[in-house]
Amino acid sequence: MATLLYRLGRTAFRRRWLVVLLWAVILAGGAAGAATAPSASDDGTSFMPGIEAQKAFDLIGERFPGTDANGATARIVFVAPDGGKVTASGHRAAIDALVTEAAHEPKVLNAVSPFTAGAVSEDGSTAYATVNYKVKADDLTDADKAALEKAVDQARDAGLTVEVGGTALAEQPAAGGSAEAVGIGLAAVILLITFGSLAAAGLPLLTAVIGVGTSMAAIMALGSVFGLSLTTGTLASMLGLAVGIDYALFVVSRYREERANGHAAHEAAGLAVGTAGSAVVFAGLTVVIALAGLTVVGVPMLTKMGLCAAGAVVVAVLVALTLVPALLGMWPNAVLSRRTRKGRPAREANGNGGTRWARFVLRRPVTVLVACVAGLGVLALPAASLEMGMPGAESKPVSSTERRAYDALADGFGAGFNGPLTIVVDAKGAADAKAAVTEIAQEIGATDGVVSVSSAQFNPAGDTALFSAVPATGPNDERTKDLVRAIRSERAALERGTGASFEVTGSTAMNIDVAEALQAALVPYLAVIVVLALLLLLVVFRSVLVPVKAAFGFLLSVLAALGSVVAVFQWGWGAGLLGVEQAGPIMSLMPIFLVGIVFGLAMDYEVFLVARMREAYVHGDRAPEAVVSGFRHSARVVVAAAVIMIAVFSGFIGSGESMIKTIGFGLAVAVLFDAFVVRMALVPAVLALLGDKAWWLPRWLDRLLPRVDVEGAGLTTSPPVAAGEAVPQEPVRV
Repeated sequence: MATLLYRLGRTAFRRRWLVVLLWAVILAGGAAGAATAPSASDDGTSFMPGIEAQKAFDLIGERFPGTDANGATARIVFVAPDGGKVTASGHRAAIDALVTEAAHEPKVLNAVSPFTAGAVSEDGSTAYATVNYKVKADDLTDADKAALEKAVDQARDAGLTVEVGGTALAEQPAAGGSAEAVGIGLAAVILLITFGSLAAAGLPLLTAVIGVGTSMAAIMALGSVFGLSLTTGTLASMLGLAVGIDYALFVVSRYREERANGHAAHEAAGLAVGTAGSAVVFAGLTVVIALAGLTVVGVPMLTKMGLCAAGAVVVAVLVALTLVPALLGMWPNAVLSRRTRKGRPAREANGNGGTRWARFVLRRPVTVLVACVAGLGVLALPAASLEMGMPGAESKPVSSTERRAYDALADGFGAGFNGPLTIVVDAKGAADAKAAVTEIAQEIGATDGVVSVSSAQFNPAGDTALFSAVPATGPNDERTKDLVRAIRSERAALERGTGASFEVTGSTAMNIDVAEALQAALVPYLAVIVVLALLLLLVVFRSVLVPVKAAFGFLLSVLAALGSVVAVFQWGWGAGLLGVEQAGPIMSLMPIFLVGIVFGLAMDYEVFLVARMREAYVHGDRAPEAVVSGFRHSARVVVAAAVIMIAVFSGFIGSGESMIKTIGFGLAVAVLFDAFVVRMALVPAVLALLGDKAWWLPRWLDRLLPRVDVEGAGLTTSPPVAAGEAVPQEPVRV
């Protein structure tokens, strides 16, 4: 591996103009494809096939032709002025006018007046009208939304307070934007401090932006074919930027080190790609394994996001191995420190901060180990109280009309009106379909915890009906989950008595089913990525205990990160500082996202740091000396890489999208814990206690495993030169 990458680095350095041209063509081609590709739209696949709520959605789409179970909705809430009633003649006329105008729009399926649907509060102060569309929210044009907004404004002119909930007018989260700008700005400052050179700081940023640009262009170009969108690519842009900077940082840092040791530019580029590049390849593979492993969860959207992000990581690896040495070939001296450019010998590194810290840990390994485990264990405690759900309008800022509509509806009708259950009755097997539906509706309406049920709506064939049941409690209340289970438990008896069956769906039931399915999928997913990554690390480090230690450290950091997420977003500790409007259940997708991504990033730092220790050990250092050597050469760069990732992920905390905000915070604290507590403290403490045993491998296993030479042992004497390769003359540039 090291020899192959060494040759690749030298070739990219020598053929630098060709390499840069190829990347420019790839980027331009992707941009052209993205510009000409049709807008991405949902490919129609189920959110999570197999769960009851999804089956019911699919049945609605099948039995009610021309409608979409996922069609956009607008729930328009009317509140009369203080002391007034919405039933007053002037207010009633304004509401009826709005409903009539909305119903005439071509994409509207129906618009239900509150006075015909009984959607007026007992005190008459509040009412709501429901507008159902034939298409999804993404398919509504600006003109469609403007028509509804105009009708709403006319009702407001009549003196009513009017707020709009639902999906029709909700702002769609945008990928990228200011979050990446904040991350890039912070990364630039960190790189400048680390390298003390504008060129050295700018090169990783430039290559990372090129890599992310290439990845996002490909996602947009292929969006219409594979059902990808900018939201699907949010994770790809987040991870692509973070790992792209880090991977280039390690190659550039190793190049500067080799130049300081007296190697010519072309030789230093080859050695940097052969050694640091090997670590980049295997670190990237661990991230790809974790992201591609999301396919086992069974959520198509999650699969797309994972595969898009994995593709972005692959692009980042390729950029680090080819474009970085090519750009180094164009400006071979510009990235060097001033001391190296002036030909002065490198300063003795024995006394740097990494060395001093490693020796401190080696003197007190038990104390450091206990402190790390205890500290992360305490932070992990809130994870035991994890509640998964799907934060909705209640988590939006009070400045948004969706949040004000949510609050007004809860005040007027009760919390359950914000999460009604949709009941789909399949009466094909019933002798009298209408009688069967009536009996089922009456039985469900009599269930403890149900406030009311609506009148049933039949399909044209008359064999399927829809009605809604309003719970007494809110969408994320545990009692609502119990109610859904109770209603479903009545199905068998009602089916025997009526010959008709029913299923419970709607956003509330969907969120409950998704949370349960994801919780069941978490352990198999974790097992898959841990086993695959342990095998990979076994090959990389040729050790049994080092991979096990890496997995143990990952579990500590991910549980501590998950505990921190629960403390902030579920318990509300310090939530106001992060712009969290309402504490509540953690988004169902968040834990499995956090586990997968943090695992990949944790293995990143493990490979970067421990590979340098392995390199020193293979080259003859004793076990304790190898730990010190690894920290002497890698600690500063690993710290810089971790701070950059924290900066990039922290930029996403400012997102208005709850899921992106939570992921950004979770990843930022996870990198903080993993890089600074686990890898910089727990790892050297464990290696100090294990000594030479850390690198033990049974002989039979040593013979079976392939030798990838990630530590570059084959490059220690005379690095090989490919047949026919000319040694380039080093250009004199600064």
